[in-house]
Amino acid sequence: MRAQVRVLYVGTALLLAVVLAAAATLTAGRLGIGLADLPSALAGNATGVDAFVIDRLRGPRLVVAVAAGAAFGLSGALFQSVTRNPLGSPDVIGIAPGAGAGAALVALLFSDHVPVAVGALLGALAAMAIVYVATGTGFRNPTRLIIAGVAVSAMATAFIQYIVYAIERDQATVLASYLNGSLTARSWEDAGTVGLVLLVCAPLAALLSRPLSMAEMGETTAAALGAPARRTYTSAVVLSIVLSAGAVTAAGPIAFIALTAPQIARRISRGSGPHLALSGLMGALLLVLADLAAQHAPVFEDLPVGIWTMALGGAYLGYLLAREWRKGAL
Repeated sequence: MRAQVRVLYVGTALLLAVVLAAAATLTAGRLGIGLADLPSALAGNATGVDAFVIDRLRGPRLVVAVAAGAAFGLSGALFQSVTRNPLGSPDVIGIAPGAGAGAALVALLFSDHVPVAVGALLGALAAMAIVYVATGTGFRNPTRLIIAGVAVSAMATAFIQYIVYAIERDQATVLASYLNGSLTARSWEDAGTVGLVLLVCAPLAALLSRPLSMAEMGETTAAALGAPARRTYTSAVVLSIVLSAGAVTAAGPIAFIALTAPQIARRISRGSGPHLALSGLMGALLLVLADLAAQHAPVFEDLPVGIWTMALGGAYLGYLLAREWRKGAL
């Protein structure tokens, strides 16, 4: 009961933090909406510059940041629960590099006819299919999944480097911005894409929360309690991939949110289990804060948000590696 109360407090605090960060995104800076005018603007009564900020400049960008961050966080929580490894992430199995390769191919061959986001989605799905076939057991074996994913990531990264080298300089600049992960010039269509994915997948993930908690006790125990571990693992991995692909399609392959959000959520809640809701909220908070820094930080203003998440995730990954090494897990 004490652990559940703590989880409730942490969830409420994270939700409040997301709301405050969202308000800061809409009000900060030269074109920010006045705090007193914000409720009216959100109710659809904005005019002039405020209407432009809500409808075109920051509104879609904020919604994509919240939804994509939540999708990445939820995706990472599912994948880490399956692999039972704090270093596990959908990025590891080639989803982000696959999406980048698809985007690069579209930029090279079909830039006038196919949106880059469509290429990213097709690339993510292709990476998923290759990993599925390469493991020989589908998504049921976490070790084979990671090994196949590393191979797919390496091939996709090599392909991306070739494309960036081959295409014209202007196209390469635009593509590089997308591959770093960017929320610049997001549209309501982008928000609708990742929002729909989250709306469909989040309830399905919630249904897996209890079976995943049982599966963490071992396959035999989970089966005895009526939760077949293999089926649960496969369902969780598929949902993780779909969530990650949806987020990448809308925002680009933003790194490390899926890795860090579940781990931070687990540590501040001090509980066991996948903590799916907390991971989603933490992912949304991290991405909104990173985007706020990308828009307003002195000196580094206008950097792609993915560079900020790389800095955050790289530091956290170093901490995790050192921690696992000290425990003898590496």
